[in-house]
Amino acid sequence: MLALLPSRIAALLPEGRLLPEPVWRRRHTVLVRIAAIQAVGLGILSVLTGHALLGSLTSTLAILLPLPFALPAEFRRSVRAGATTVSLLGGCVLLVHLMAGVTEAHFSFFVVVGLVSLYQDWVPFGVALLLTIAHHGIMGTLHPHEVFGTAAAQSAPWVWAGIHGGFVLAASLANLAAWRLNEQQGLRDALTGLANRTLLVEETSRLLQHRRGVVSVLVLDVDDFKDINDTRGHSTGDRLLVAVAGRIAGCVRPEDTVARLGGDEFAVVVAGGPRTARTVATRVLASLADPVSVDGRTLVVSASIGIADTTTAERSAETLLRNADLAMYLAKAQGKQRLAVYADGMAQEARGKADLLEGLSAALAEQQLVVHYQPVISMSTGEVTSYEALLRWRHPERGLVPPVEFIPLAEDTGLIVPIGAWVLREAARQAVAWSAAAGRPIGMAVNLSPRQLADDDVVATVAAVLDETGLPPVQLTLEVTESVMVQDVDRVVDRLRTLRTLGVRIAIDDFGTGYSSLSYLRRLPADTIKIDRSFVIDLAQDGASRTLVSSIIELARSLQLDVVAEGVEDAAQRSVLQSLQCSHAQGFLFARPQPAEAQLPGQLDTAVAVPAPRSAAEAALPA
Repeated sequence: MLALLPSRIAALLPEGRLLPEPVWRRRHTVLVRIAAIQAVGLGILSVLTGHALLGSLTSTLAILLPLPFALPAEFRRSVRAGATTVSLLGGCVLLVHLMAGVTEAHFSFFVVVGLVSLYQDWVPFGVALLLTIAHHGIMGTLHPHEVFGTAAAQSAPWVWAGIHGGFVLAASLANLAAWRLNEQQGLRDALTGLANRTLLVEETSRLLQHRRGVVSVLVLDVDDFKDINDTRGHSTGDRLLVAVAGRIAGCVRPEDTVARLGGDEFAVVVAGGPRTARTVATRVLASLADPVSVDGRTLVVSASIGIADTTTAERSAETLLRNADLAMYLAKAQGKQRLAVYADGMAQEARGKADLLEGLSAALAEQQLVVHYQPVISMSTGEVTSYEALLRWRHPERGLVPPVEFIPLAEDTGLIVPIGAWVLREAARQAVAWSAAAGRPIGMAVNLSPRQLADDDVVATVAAVLDETGLPPVQLTLEVTESVMVQDVDRVVDRLRTLRTLGVRIAIDDFGTGYSSLSYLRRLPADTIKIDRSFVIDLAQDGASRTLVSSIIELARSLQLDVVAEGVEDAAQRSVLQSLQCSHAQGFLFARPQPAEAQLPGQLDTAVAVPAPRSAAEAALPA
């Protein structure tokens, strides 16, 4: 029981920051030098006040005696700091005896308390308190006239030892309070009040040091937060971050630490293993699923979460944060609004993505990007009515890079804006050339990413392309996915309406897989619905898919919208779509995406046999 008492007392004491090693070492060096100079100075003072040379030398050596324990770097900080404190307090004791216990000599104890507070550790404070009481009590009993300058203190040395100890304790607590208050100013995020990265790393390091079990870290990033900042302003973005911070804090346990790492990135340190971390992450995702009201408008917010724990990495705060960050980016790559757990090999994968991003930055300038075109067919006449422009990247070393690998990178970094503008210009030029060659209007559909749609210059860019190429606006269709509606719906509707005033057409791509509802569809200024291939692939065998596709076609017809079925790969699917009176289709049954030079303007290549369904490798490419 007694053996556990020191550790239990230590657990009750509030802990401050762990000083970085270089800072602690510099402070310690200064205090050791002060202790050495004090010892020499007091030895000289002893001689000058008439004390014997041998006694003065002995006193100096006694003060210097603890310092050898303060020097070895292999000793713990507490040992080295305690040894220095003993030396400094030894100087205080000698000064009191040299001055025959005058009150002013006792002030040196408080000076030492102020000096050792630079260690930001309880050990020096405890040493100062114990030595003060022990010296004043024991030496005050044996030699009262050398310790105390008043008759009252000389007659009750232990009482006054307690009083002096109380003063030292008060000084220690005052220094500790100042220390802790000063820390709070630099260790809290000003916007959310959560811990910042510095405090998080220190808390994690302390937890790893004191806890033998598994420790986990969650890194959370708000999905598409930049789009909210760009469309609604930074003030709205800040209020959203405060709301997100509150929801995260409400999902964790009292012993967990929540921090804002910066921007829209948060972290949670969990004293537990993967199962506990998953539970916390699942609660956070569920909490964020509820819309957030900001400035009277409802915002739908989601997050991607990465989890790492000490079972798959070294017990290091920085390593855990890095691994959780890698897992978070995996969650984003897998579709966002989910969690992913770190596994071996992710670091190598991250380096590969960094290399890919570096290459993507130069791909446009070095003409590595190309546009392939896939025809859209009228189901009633079999005529090619338009084409969809699809971006491809021919990497000089890796060959054809699947869009699923580089499009998300371009979207996250903003490169999609200049790349998308280039695709739009190339596709518009091609539509003009094919229309002239075919002797009739050939439509062109170009995908518009969420980042492009949020860009303030998108309308001006489209208008400039139409003016530059001479493409009639009615022949240009801009395709947006349902995922854009997870952002500010009012903003999206306004932007699409503005684009539509240019005379271009709007298509809702991948319909049925995202966030659409009847109310959204009624409000969106759309001309075409594109049924996602996931509903078409089982159309001939699955009655549920047929019912759903039939409902979408009837819905579109009631709203006077055109319908394009994507991913048509066999005659059976085409037959079902024709029976359902689907107006248009595209897919491998008719033609694969090909460069412009491989196309017959406005025609299908009848010399090419109907291809087989796509292979697994080709499935990574949009149809």
